[in-house]
Amino acid sequence: MKNPALRDTHTPHARRSAAERAPPPDTCTPADRYQELFVAVQSQRLFADSKTFVDCAPRQAPEAILAAYRAEQGTPGFDLGRFVLGHFQLPEPVHTGFAPTQGWTLREHVDALWPYLTRVPAEHPAAGSLLQLPHPYVVPGGRFAELYYWDSYFTMLGLAESGLADLLHAMTDNFAYLIDTYGHVPDGTRTYYLSRSQPPVFALMTQLCEQRGGQPAHHYLPQLRREHAFWMDGEAHVRPGAPHRRVVALADGTVLNRYWDDRCTPREESWGEDVATAAQGERPAPEVYRHLRAAAESGWDFSTRWLAEDATGAPLDGLASIVTTDLLPVDLNCFLHELEHTIARLARHAGHESLAREFEHRAQRRAHAVTHVFWNAQQGIYVDYDWRLQRQRRALTAATAVPLFCGVASPAQAQAVAVALSARLLAPGGLGTTEVASSEQWDRPNGWAPLQWMAVEGLGRYGLDALAGEIRTRWLATVQALYDREHKLVEKYALRSHPQATPHGGGGGEYPLQDGFGWTNGVVRRWLHEDGEGRSAA
Repeated sequence: MKNPALRDTHTPHARRSAAERAPPPDTCTPADRYQELFVAVQSQRLFADSKTFVDCAPRQAPEAILAAYRAEQGTPGFDLGRFVLGHFQLPEPVHTGFAPTQGWTLREHVDALWPYLTRVPAEHPAAGSLLQLPHPYVVPGGRFAELYYWDSYFTMLGLAESGLADLLHAMTDNFAYLIDTYGHVPDGTRTYYLSRSQPPVFALMTQLCEQRGGQPAHHYLPQLRREHAFWMDGEAHVRPGAPHRRVVALADGTVLNRYWDDRCTPREESWGEDVATAAQGERPAPEVYRHLRAAAESGWDFSTRWLAEDATGAPLDGLASIVTTDLLPVDLNCFLHELEHTIARLARHAGHESLAREFEHRAQRRAHAVTHVFWNAQQGIYVDYDWRLQRQRRALTAATAVPLFCGVASPAQAQAVAVALSARLLAPGGLGTTEVASSEQWDRPNGWAPLQWMAVEGLGRYGLDALAGEIRTRWLATVQALYDREHKLVEKYALRSHPQATPHGGGGGEYPLQDGFGWTNGVVRRWLHEDGEGRSAA
């Protein structure tokens, strides 16, 4: 099935030409651009969702809107809501107009939904927060009307199975364009996301693109190297026991990575929520904002995984105790091992022997550090590491499966992880995210498609097929059951506490449950293809 949104951009030559024609990037964020108008709109909670205003498209030049606000806001009878509605076009939910047909299989539903989630850059509104891209792309759905970084890899897994390999290739080129243009892949393609990235999975995208008939992975070697340089900025001069941006040198000189954000202000898309969180604690507000932003870079926004622990290892109550930048996450460092390993392999293929040797050494050094720093032999799991307190964290999270997914674990470690996952995180509905129940969305009882995929693929890589198959079957049954009842796929699912319980969408977090939904569609579509059926076998 060809997607009409692709038009004639399906060839590598056409995609390169489109990239060359892309306009210069506008990186001004809504807070920077609208200044006191932005603060007034967000502080007065003009919209229930803080993301609404930052995604609005201006009806005239932004500087003219700000000038008009300054001229009018002090006049008698001024109405902020009326002013905003008169000067901005409000965003609409992504797949407005999509009407699922009764009787469609899950496979047919996903295939029919992709065009509604596909965006064509030529249709971007002018002077808004949306970053221009040269090629078509798929967005998650609901309130998420832009391209997201790590979401997209899991979305892309299903595109080829729906006959949309060209769209997969175009999206890979979009990410290469983002690295060429900004020096990294931002969290999402909005100006307010430019100060942070997300889990670095571009190396996985290039491999998938090549496997599905696109550009060979070595074509993207320059962008892979530049992404690595972004994550390792400061490595050459960071002192033992100190951090610099996303790198941290431990006391023994081992250099590993953390999540970070270059700004320490409230997230513009969650301005009201961040201000309220900072007000709940006694720390300086910019410190809290930095931790919140770093957690957003992790993709796990938010989770007790990022909160300070008490003497027993239990997370403290409340998001105000967040300490993300104090932590070295095991999954981040495994993704960077995959990046280093990929650069080494592609460099050798391209005949760059010295570069290949350098990155082989980097990958070997990081693999050793993953075991030395993150492996908890007593529990038989991988855990995060608090570099400030110089000790391992105690909590088990689904991130413990990522060393298996990236091939960093030994067979014995993989077997131990499988035992822990089965005993502690496996639920009737799939693999849980953490062992802690909380009001945050990346905690119990929620399950997420990317975590299911990485656990299943990681276990399968080590021949642990029974548990991999069990997680996969339970997850597909959860998605299928909700689809049978509500005819939609959602961002996250509340995992059933017992097999007879009714599956339903997940909760918690800063916004209502979103449907669409990109990475659920991608993972499910890929697995249904492997089943050869339109419904799960469960």
